[in-house]
Amino acid sequence: MKKVLFASTALIATAGMAAAESGVNLSGYGRFGIGYVEDRSILTTTTTTGGAVNVNNPQTDDAILVSRFRLNIDGFTETDGGVRFEGRVRLQADEDSGTGEANSAGLNGARFSVIYGGLRVDAGNVAGSFDNLANYYGNEVGLELFAGQYSGVNYDFLAYSSTGSGANAVFFQYAVGDFAFGASYDQRTLFPGGGTTVDADRWDVSATYTFNNITAAIAYGQTDSGVAGVSDPSLTVLTLGGEWGDFGGTLFVADDATEVALTDGTAWGLSASYNLGAATTLLFTYGDGNADADLQQVALGAIYDLGGGASLRGGIGVNDCDICTDSSIVADFGAQFNF
Repeated sequence: MKKVLFASTALIATAGMAAAESGVNLSGYGRFGIGYVEDRSILTTTTTTGGAVNVNNPQTDDAILVSRFRLNIDGFTETDGGVRFEGRVRLQADEDSGTGEANSAGLNGARFSVIYGGLRVDAGNVAGSFDNLANYYGNEVGLELFAGQYSGVNYDFLAYSSTGSGANAVFFQYAVGDFAFGASYDQRTLFPGGGTTVDADRWDVSATYTFNNITAAIAYGQTDSGVAGVSDPSLTVLTLGGEWGDFGGTLFVADDATEVALTDGTAWGLSASYNLGAATTLLFTYGDGNADADLQQVALGAIYDLGGGASLRGGIGVNDCDICTDSSIVADFGAQFNF
């Protein structure tokens, strides 16, 4: 992704000292097209909290105009000793998938980073170990990335929020050679029922190893309430990913211990990409789980590179689950341009 240097200053180095710089980078992308969800207005959404089932019925057409504008604003400075400080906020506007109308753009919560060599520490609106895990998302399909190999996972892990304030957490990562280690921590509020709330500690750790053209990664996370009778859900994920010429693939296995009957179980998935040449890439993804409410997704997609950071993208897939009344077809097509 191209980055535009909005403003910068260079501090003239004295003898034996490196020059430092500071400035602002602007980067992002825009996308727009048509999105289709079969029976969009009568979809049933299953929530994991207490296994409750909520129904959303906004009376919206199955096919709507979908769009996103995302602008990353990164301020940075680097000390004479090579320590880099960064801060990021994101301006983003999406369509409302429930009503089909456009939403206004808004800034999210800030993320702050300190980087030195292979060490990185993030604070604020951060992504945790799962959100940063190599090949967790695999080859997602569609202009809107509507399908992924992780669809059977229901555990609520720490993730970067593009449109909200985020969890105000801390993430740590250290990379040395072919190894990388990560960890995150935040405090969150649980709602176990009866009008009560419980403060819980949410944490996760990860390890990644790359050998030749294959990357293996594992992560474990848990939410600890410290209160008797309140569940302490956890998630363990193993991923493998590699590239062999024009072909790329990923494998995904997870122990999704939500401690809720409808969602507790094992999740699995795989994804693949193949470069056909002539600027065309084919994508495939499959995700599922053995719990009744786990979402099964199967999807095919394609990307056609127009050059200059622009591309045509689209896909078609099917969503299903054991307790769903019927399966649902999902599809989209449109253009994306990076800047």
